[in-house]
Amino acid sequence: MAEFMTGLKRTNYCGDLRIEDCGKEVTVCGWVQRQRDLGQLIFIDLRDRTGIVQLAFTDITDKETFEKAFACRSEFVLAAKGIVRERSSKNNEISTGDIEIEVTDLRVLSKAQTPPFEILDNTDTNEELRLKHRYLDLRRAPLQKNIIMRSKIAKVSRDYFYENGFVEIETPMMIKSTPEGARDYLVPSRIHKGKFYALPQSPQMYKQLLMLSGFDRYIQLARCFRDEDLRADRQPEFTQIDMELSFVDVDDILEINEGLFKRLFKEIMNQELETPFERMSYNEAMENYGSDKPDIRFDMKIQNISELVKDSGFGVFANAVKEGGTVRAIVAKNSANTYTRKEIDKLTEYVKGIGAKGLAYIRWVDDEPACSFKKFMAEGELEKILNTLGAEKGDVVFIVADKKSVVLSTLGALRLKAAKKLDLIPNTFKFLWIVDFPFFEYDDESGEWVAMHHPFTMPKEECLQYLDTDPSKVVAKAYDLTLNGTELSSGSMRITDPELQQKMFRALKMTDEEIDAKFGFLVEAYKYGAPPHGGMGIGLDRVAMILCNADSLRDVTAFPKVQNASELMSACPSTVDAESLEVLGIAVTENNK
Repeated sequence: MAEFMTGLKRTNYCGDLRIEDCGKEVTVCGWVQRQRDLGQLIFIDLRDRTGIVQLAFTDITDKETFEKAFACRSEFVLAAKGIVRERSSKNNEISTGDIEIEVTDLRVLSKAQTPPFEILDNTDTNEELRLKHRYLDLRRAPLQKNIIMRSKIAKVSRDYFYENGFVEIETPMMIKSTPEGARDYLVPSRIHKGKFYALPQSPQMYKQLLMLSGFDRYIQLARCFRDEDLRADRQPEFTQIDMELSFVDVDDILEINEGLFKRLFKEIMNQELETPFERMSYNEAMENYGSDKPDIRFDMKIQNISELVKDSGFGVFANAVKEGGTVRAIVAKNSANTYTRKEIDKLTEYVKGIGAKGLAYIRWVDDEPACSFKKFMAEGELEKILNTLGAEKGDVVFIVADKKSVVLSTLGALRLKAAKKLDLIPNTFKFLWIVDFPFFEYDDESGEWVAMHHPFTMPKEECLQYLDTDPSKVVAKAYDLTLNGTELSSGSMRITDPELQQKMFRALKMTDEEIDAKFGFLVEAYKYGAPPHGGMGIGLDRVAMILCNADSLRDVTAFPKVQNASELMSACPSTVDAESLEVLGIAVTENNK
């Protein structure tokens, strides 16, 4: 039977006690990590979110208290009162290893049955089982530290923005469905049958309206929702440190955010960041790294060898260039012993799986380099390629030939894969701004230019002349912040001129009816005086993931979804009873069950 805490009130957390607390009477509360029965001596490791402390029960302990300790098992919830004393046998592996508590009063607040897995910091328990019992998994110290780190990031961010004149304003969670780049989660309306709210993918239009309302510095830790396929750094619901500023330009927004990260790293990581962060154009990032979020902690840049091989006897190279494509390479230095022919065959299958037709290589182990296409090359051509690439004995060269988008994305992915295998990535933090994004991108399927950003993104002034004549030359006043190859945030300056906004809608081939249906209220608002403004949203979850050195957003999210967007613990999503559906005017067909 559980005991009440009458007369006992926690005075200290388990992990906070130290040698200087010896002689103090304390009360601690927590869960039993383990109980060790040595006959006339019982030890209990008591755990709370700060750590573990040892409780000691000896031959001088009250008999009733000793018997309670004897009956304790893992995950029992206890309150213990006693005197802190120095341990005779110290434990250097825990922060409280110099002391223990000689218990004088023990209360069993709750008993526990044997859990489906042991609560250990380092566990090899199947993740699916742990997620099904997430409330138990969250008792483990590594996950608790991650969740606490996330909380600290949120607090420091709020403090920073408050100190810099921002106003925290909540925006609606049920909004009008508008195009944002991913599918909306829809909420049916009971009152307006046949109509739906959408959960916000971001507070984009509301924060722009707040700028028109005169709140020149807005901040919100906004919950956002996107119905898209999951991966390690993506959840269907996430938190965005969302901001918008008036009477500013790009440099002002970048500077305020650099200040935020400087503050975060100083207060949370005790590290000094150098600012300003490096900036790189979108084109430079794609050309050199094959990614718009490159990890620049290591080199291995992509190099263009199209001119060298356009007339070669190797048809794969020559035909790729002839058909308007490209031939490019990366050099994995000192990797010839690692990348055997067998390993290269594995990489070939890998690149085929991500869209490439194949992988050519040069592996230089002996005096004469081995090459997958050597027999097609004329005298001196291979040497010229090696010299141009700066490849030397001991290196491996990987080459892909195809249309440009395929080549860059393939080599960008291969670059990361090789760097991880060769242990080339230092354990440092490298921020990078990606700027000068193209405003439009060409869609091969439709044969049309489509927007890379939401339709309120401001083009650079010098590019306005090309909106109607040459979309490829239009550059957006947009910017992304990346850290170690992960995109942390995205933002832009916004269009405030109603005429330019209409021109942008027309460039995106939107009809007046579409414009009015999707954005009518915002277009109307812009007629009444709009300040120049811009903003961005930072993925709080992704920041936490990187600072915690976690492998997945699941490790920094209290109750995450798995890859099929379900939550294993509560078994959601779930079916809804027929009466609830009828009230909403919704029917579920057999094909959709």
